[in-house]
Amino acid sequence: MPLPPPAGLGTSSPPSRAQDHHDPESPSLGRRPGPWPPRMDAGGNQNPRTMGSWARRTGFRSNMSGESAASTISDTDVSNADATLHLKAPNSADLSGGAAPRTPVENGSSAKDPGATPTKVYTPPVSSKRGTGGIDSENVSGVQQSSGQLRGHYRDSEVDMGSQQDMDDVLMAKQSHMKYEIRETPGLVPLILYGLQHYFSIVGSLVLTPLIFVPAMGGSNEDVAKVVSTMLLVTGITTLLHSFFGSRLPLVQGASFAYLAPILTIIHSPEFSSVRQNRFKHIMRELQGAVIISSVFQMVVGYTGLMSIILRVINPVVVAPTVAAIGLAFFSYAFPVVGTCVEIGLPQLLIVLFFALYLRKISVFGHRIFQVYAVPLGLGIIWAYAFLLTETGAYNYKGCNMKLPPSAACQRHVFTMKHCRTDVSTALKDAAWFRFPYPLQWGTPRFSFKTGLVMMAASIIATVDSVGTYHATSLLVASRAPSPGVVSRSIGLEGITSALAGIFGTGAGATTLTENVHTIAVTKMGSRRAVEFGACVLIILALVGKVGAFIASIPTVIVAGLLAFMWTLLTALGLSNLRYSETGSSRNVLIVGLSLFTALSVPAYFQQYGNAGVNAVTEPYFQPYAVAQHGPVKTKNHGANFVLNSVLSMHMVIAFLVAFVLDNTVPGSRQERGVYIWCRPRSARNEPAVVKDYGLPVGRKLFSKVKWVGL
Repeated sequence: MPLPPPAGLGTSSPPSRAQDHHDPESPSLGRRPGPWPPRMDAGGNQNPRTMGSWARRTGFRSNMSGESAASTISDTDVSNADATLHLKAPNSADLSGGAAPRTPVENGSSAKDPGATPTKVYTPPVSSKRGTGGIDSENVSGVQQSSGQLRGHYRDSEVDMGSQQDMDDVLMAKQSHMKYEIRETPGLVPLILYGLQHYFSIVGSLVLTPLIFVPAMGGSNEDVAKVVSTMLLVTGITTLLHSFFGSRLPLVQGASFAYLAPILTIIHSPEFSSVRQNRFKHIMRELQGAVIISSVFQMVVGYTGLMSIILRVINPVVVAPTVAAIGLAFFSYAFPVVGTCVEIGLPQLLIVLFFALYLRKISVFGHRIFQVYAVPLGLGIIWAYAFLLTETGAYNYKGCNMKLPPSAACQRHVFTMKHCRTDVSTALKDAAWFRFPYPLQWGTPRFSFKTGLVMMAASIIATVDSVGTYHATSLLVASRAPSPGVVSRSIGLEGITSALAGIFGTGAGATTLTENVHTIAVTKMGSRRAVEFGACVLIILALVGKVGAFIASIPTVIVAGLLAFMWTLLTALGLSNLRYSETGSSRNVLIVGLSLFTALSVPAYFQQYGNAGVNAVTEPYFQPYAVAQHGPVKTKNHGANFVLNSVLSMHMVIAFLVAFVLDNTVPGSRQERGVYIWCRPRSARNEPAVVKDYGLPVGRKLFSKVKWVGL
């Protein structure tokens, strides 16, 4: 006689919360989930083709019209899509009434963490005649309805188990677990190796933004070098603070691309168009004040517990288009600058893509160097190539000298020489060997309400970005997703780190870098010690003036090629948040599609409105950021005109507003929306592994009393 299906597969009623073993976050289900993607059973019981879609693994069923129907699985039992299916194994006492326990099957949890207990799971075989969720209920012997438990665990990876895979991807899936968990301390050699490679892999996000906005502010090569050194110092300090007192995840705090659009908008505002003397310091002090104002907003949202409420309305359908729009926002800068010296810029872009895509599976001594180091390798190769072109006289023109005013005959060659030669910048030669970036080095910050509001819009987007990054990273390296209190204190600390960036004068706020998730997934380095070691190295490098000058001397065309790749990666990482929701749902498809379309179309309207006859900026690719001079909002209040024209011309703001309103007003089940599942405070405080992952090293008693910013 066939047994009934396990509980959770055939009923939609949520389990009782009164009992711990019915709590999806209960410690009884195991302290640490297994590897993601799920390991294939050696006996062939799990066929990757039959388990290859999200619908088959979770039992999702749609109605006849094609619209995604609500799953019969309880939202309490199912964490999200792309979950590894584990059924809690009953003991033999459940079946026969005896006391002899049944031998369980371990799910392959990492044995490196001494505090982790392997989850006891029962893996049902997959039959050709599948019932709900692709599981043949006739073959699930020994499982009673009263003891069945469905549990979703995530393990992110470069392998997408939701698509049809070749055998090579299946073999890669078996080795997708982290090499080092979050609390592990690698040996000296792995610590140095992984700590350095973690920052090398995201070097484009760390230090390249000053090479865009500092020259636009009228800064010299020396000013660029100083801002880069300051950014290295602030990145190191803020990363250490976040590792000890924030989320405690192995994340890097740096200048997010979310702040770049507001920075360029403030630079090209009418107020500074007529400034000629000390223009760089004048605008930098304005940016410092704006960043500090926006940081206060983040501190209030985080430390007052307001973030715990906001988490209820921020879902993957909101995060995905918002983060993707950050990368799409700079399409007007990337290739137009690459085209200024196409013989260097185009090979730069192609070689980075070739390394990251075509050579990504090539390993050298167990390390995928081409996938991890695509950006620094591409930078070194193309920079050497450009240097050879310069030294061999490819850009030498008779009677033309970059150090002298161009003659009439050389006028047409100046543009090519400026963008293609590698000896244009003198930053490396003029910089001192040692320099200590100090607070208020550019002068006293200037606080303006209108620029503060514009920068506050960027801090909101950075907060949304950080929420998605916390969730994705925790599924890779931690035993559970962080609790709402941990997220709140992390956002509050991001406010403190942004204020620190404003005081030192980096020009941008310091928030969590999304690109970090890709690095962790590729390197499988989840230890926070490696990130802390790399942060200490950054602090030391910041004191060496030649390092910042070396970065400042990178030709602009090479910078544009690297940033085109980084913005592409950021767009892809943003859209990857949709894997936690039902991507086939017409509801989600329309919301995301409309958000991205309006994020490109609405800002174009603001940027093109009335710009005829307006004084154009020096570089054509910066013209969209001069919108405050000619935008459609024209009231008697000039400050309101500046704020509204600037904010509504930002792609990421429009994407966030459209996605936020639609996702929270259009009906949809929790499973369809992919609501983020955060660790429940009660379960977090009762589970030692979670306390060790997210607990503070000092002041734990204080934060345990203030529950909205603790476990």
